[in-house]
Amino acid sequence: MFVAGLPDEFDRCSSRDAFGISRRCLLGASVAGLTACVVGREQVAHATPAATSSQSHKAVIHIYLNGGPSHLDTFDLKPSAPAEYRGEFQPIATKVPGIEICELLPRMAASMDRMSILRAVVANEQHCDAETVTGYSSRVQRTGEHPSFGAVVSKKLGPVRDGIPPFVSLRAERWLKTDAADFVHSTGSLGPNHRPFVPDEQGLSNLQLSGEVTLRRWADRQSLLVQFESRREAFQLDPTIRDADSLTAKAIDLISSGTLYEAFDVSREPEKVRERYGSTWPFTNYSKPPGTAMLAARRLIEAGVRCVCMGFVGWDTHVNNFKTLRTTLPLIDQAVTALIDDLHERGLGQDVAVIMWGEFGRTPIINKDGGRDHWEPVMSALIAGGGMKMGQVIGSTTSRGEVPQDRPYTVSQVLSTLYHNMGIDPAATFINASGRPIHILDDRQFVTELL
Repeated sequence: MFVAGLPDEFDRCSSRDAFGISRRCLLGASVAGLTACVVGREQVAHATPAATSSQSHKAVIHIYLNGGPSHLDTFDLKPSAPAEYRGEFQPIATKVPGIEICELLPRMAASMDRMSILRAVVANEQHCDAETVTGYSSRVQRTGEHPSFGAVVSKKLGPVRDGIPPFVSLRAERWLKTDAADFVHSTGSLGPNHRPFVPDEQGLSNLQLSGEVTLRRWADRQSLLVQFESRREAFQLDPTIRDADSLTAKAIDLISSGTLYEAFDVSREPEKVRERYGSTWPFTNYSKPPGTAMLAARRLIEAGVRCVCMGFVGWDTHVNNFKTLRTTLPLIDQAVTALIDDLHERGLGQDVAVIMWGEFGRTPIINKDGGRDHWEPVMSALIAGGGMKMGQVIGSTTSRGEVPQDRPYTVSQVLSTLYHNMGIDPAATFINASGRPIHILDDRQFVTELL
């Protein structure tokens, strides 16, 4: 994560940062191009950002339903199956003839011509938080070899404009310090420059100067940086120093431009737009309500972000599956449909792809607690936009939703399709920590029906 602000004291050579380098040495190696920025905290918070460019760019919004949503109760209902399989919900017709989805998703049904459903996605293993962001299982990913989707996008495509990171994560697991956050934010061997920007738990204080840093103090720090510039050459061959230098430059770009700060502020949207997405809270935990994250994602993409990840908890429905879904599905229905329709109406539908899925489906048979358990043999995914072919269902499952019946695709193949759609070759390689080339993805077949 980009760290905004500078160290508080410059006269403690023994003080070390996260890279294990003394503060004074770090500053001495990271001053080029950074000394023109002089801003105060209030100036940052109330800055008038540069106007959003009209430049279009390919982007992906990744919506992760943590715990695995039930495919049988969302996009693959089985009304003719026995009662212990089919559940409590009824299918409803959508705008696309022949496609039916859950009755609790009426807004998606009305906009189905802008969406496609994959009903036969095969997961790798249970609670595989790594797979939907890297294409590899959590077991494989624990070696740290493979970068996440957003990190690859950052490396291959870079920033759209200065002061805007290519990759932003709104995943709540980052604050909960779970394995999922490590996987989502993994850069593999690409280095810290390609980590996502993550708003802090309290809001966006990491996009502002700390309270004790006055305008005069900031200017003094700039002067001190200049004094250390002559020492810079001694560190040019040290990759750790180069990474730290780049991170410092990005941090100052972020807090000085104000553009990213504004993009996060959903309260700037007209009330009618906020109501369309559902409940929205500015500068808060983006895990709920979902409307906040969805609206922020649209604003971030417009500002120049290439990949936005978000995650929502509450989908691991071992108990009271139907009671829980009666609450969560309407919220997701409103927020996701508002996002997809909004992107389309703002002329972004051909460039911005949206994907929503979990790490697996749920057991076809209902358990004794009225819940459904983990089921990796098959799950559903929703895809929209990006210039891909919409208004279709791809694949099917057996009569009780137990396994794929035709056109199954793996998670890696879905990611491969998204990479390809962004102009990134999933067969491209990176050099790992051992000096060996590794492919972005090993399983690279495309979902041809989308292309």
